[in-house]
Amino acid sequence: MEKIQDHFKQAFARHPAGVSVITANTPNGTVGLTATSVCSVSLDPPALMFSLSANSSTAPAILGADSLVIHLLDAGGQALAKRFATSGIDRFAGTDWKRLPSGEPLLTEAASWFRGSVIHVVDIGGSTVVIVGIEEAGHNKERDNAILDVSEQSRDSPLVYCNRTWHALHRGSSLRNAI
Repeated sequence: MEKIQDHFKQAFARHPAGVSVITANTPNGTVGLTATSVCSVSLDPPALMFSLSANSSTAPAILGADSLVIHLLDAGGQALAKRFATSGIDRFAGTDWKRLPSGEPLLTEAASWFRGSVIHVVDIGGSTVVIVGIEEAGHNKERDNAILDVSEQSRDSPLVYCNRTWHALHRGSSLRNAI
């Protein structure tokens, strides 16, 4: 008989999740990682949460940072997601990024971003749940005025991770008219 952990792992492998990259500035330099666990917690005050694996070599630096930037990716951010999910490399090399006035690294290719500080941490099993109070938010303004070709996977399509692979949702994927 399979253990509940096996069923749990299989179920969440098939459960689609949005893709984000979390970055921070630390005394040892810039750090970042890809996360599929980001979700909103509160609108007033604005807060979000994500989880970090104890196996992540970047987790201690993220947890020790004064503030973080959480980048929400669209389909055009697949290369960023892959890069920041790869260990043993300089994840910022070859990427377009700049520092915010407050010092954190901002990935300029991200669709939207939030800057904030950790307000609560909960350790459970081999993971840490991190709640971040949002202090600043922005989005890629260049995309607001872009003319999108709906016949192609446009950059405004959300990037989703499901069944251990990347997917893009497109305008025609909506089920709202099916009922």
